Amino acid sequence: MNEPVPVTSSIDSLYPDANIPPQKKRWQNLLDRFQEKYDSQATFVARSPGRVNLIGEHVDYSLYEVLPMAIAADVLIAVSAPSPSTDSEPQRSDATTISMHNIDPQKHPPSQCTIPSTGSVPIDASKHEWTNYFKAGLNGALSVLRKESPSFAPCSMNILVDGTVPAGGGLSSSAAFVCASALAVLRANGRETVRKKDLVELAIVSERAVGVNSGGMDQSASVFSVKGDALSVSFSPELHAEAIPFPKVDPPITFMIAQSFVTSNKHVTAPRCYNLRVVECTLAAEMLAHSLGISLPDDSSPLTHSLRGLQHAFFSSDQKSTKTPPISLGDPKTPYKQQLETMLSLTAELLENNSGGYTREEIASTLSLSVPALEEKYMTTFPVHAVRFQLGKRARHVFSEALRVIAFKDLLLDPASPSNPDLLPRLGALMTETQDSCRDVYECSCPEIDQLCAIAREAGAYGSRLTGAGWGGCTVHLVPKDKVDAVREAWVEKYYRAMEPDISQEKLEEAIIVSEPGQGSVVYGLPFPFSSLGTRLTFCAG
Repeated sequence: MNEPVPVTSSIDSLYPDANIPPQKKRWQNLLDRFQEKYDSQATFVARSPGRVNLIGEHVDYSLYEVLPMAIAADVLIAVSAPSPSTDSEPQRSDATTISMHNIDPQKHPPSQCTIPSTGSVPIDASKHEWTNYFKAGLNGALSVLRKESPSFAPCSMNILVDGTVPAGGGLSSSAAFVCASALAVLRANGRETVRKKDLVELAIVSERAVGVNSGGMDQSASVFSVKGDALSVSFSPELHAEAIPFPKVDPPITFMIAQSFVTSNKHVTAPRCYNLRVVECTLAAEMLAHSLGISLPDDSSPLTHSLRGLQHAFFSSDQKSTKTPPISLGDPKTPYKQQLETMLSLTAELLENNSGGYTREEIASTLSLSVPALEEKYMTTFPVHAVRFQLGKRARHVFSEALRVIAFKDLLLDPASPSNPDLLPRLGALMTETQDSCRDVYECSCPEIDQLCAIAREAGAYGSRLTGAGWGGCTVHLVPKDKVDAVREAWVEKYYRAMEPDISQEKLEEAIIVSEPGQGSVVYGLPFPFSSLGTRLTFCAG
């Protein structure tokens, strides 16, 4: 799936049919506001969606497979920039500036930055500013463009941003913003063809500049997704994505998303939540490797060593245990599922005998490091706050979740699935197992998430779980088509009105979504099909 990001002249293919009329009004408002703000027309719009993860929670940064899908909520960036020069030497002004405005200036005040002739635009990750996400995508794109051409000089840009992915809602608003930003900068600077894999790899690294050990699922789902399908994303030995069609069953497979309204912005809470889990998984791999007497290969995970790398090393013919006596390692011919089951057994034997967790001193001693050296290596780039590290529980979740992803994907791809009456209950059961593990083992749920899941299952959902980083945000539910209204009514009565008796109908509509798999990143325009008035956008059919 490394084809170019599509360039389209219609938004009809981007949204469910029922959403197209309000989306046309939204897009037209964006372009009208751009005209008012900059006294010129936008030349294109870069668009990237949010995502919901169906299964595979908190395993991407350990390089295990995930199954997300894009949603209709998205980030739009309207852009104007001078046409790239066709001369051998780019014609750019000495002062290259980016003017950044948001459709909601009260909540997201405007800003401006100057691009240095070398290096990156500074980002203060300690300040949670909306423009940091654009700057992250900008810096990633600039790095690529400068590597391609040493004489490259960036152009100035005017941008106006409109986003409908709720921040802190677990639907990857940050990844959608960074992907759209990088795409906008590449396009504005003359890159007419932007390949999806290149954009994803750029965005994964770029988002880490705002203080999160991003794994790669969010960016992959935002860019690679195909309307109507789930997306299988794997990260080892390299990034790979493929569309997975949903079986045609009766009743149809239906997913509902419910917002808890507990905001958990992973960029703000990262030191004690998201980044801490990344560090715990990395240290689990290091401690297991030490116990087994094997070395870990460097890989593309945030801290360069991962549980997936540990599995590969344990079952590699190139490894020999340095322990005395040597520990018997795995047979490289062992089937993949059995490999994961072996890793679960090793985790229980070697890491979970310390139920209280490991201190910095215990980990450092085992790895033959001083505590300062341990902190410098694993906890400096992305600081964490913890007294004890739950290495065994985190590794157990990752390996068991990797097994659930395999089972979920196998069910979707089984030719007999459309006639299997147990298909939806089995898919739902796997989602519920994930929620149980996220709550009890990975400890990334919260009481409100647990309540939404319990209410949905009582009302007829096959399965329910958190989606996204957790600690708040959204839930995703597999629901029979004929139970959608019952689940919605149960949430309204038992959760939303109990939480906020005077909750508005508008807020309820935002809180509960019946989701269809959406389309990934696109560029709209070049040139826009403006009407003869020069200010109205014509949306072409097809």
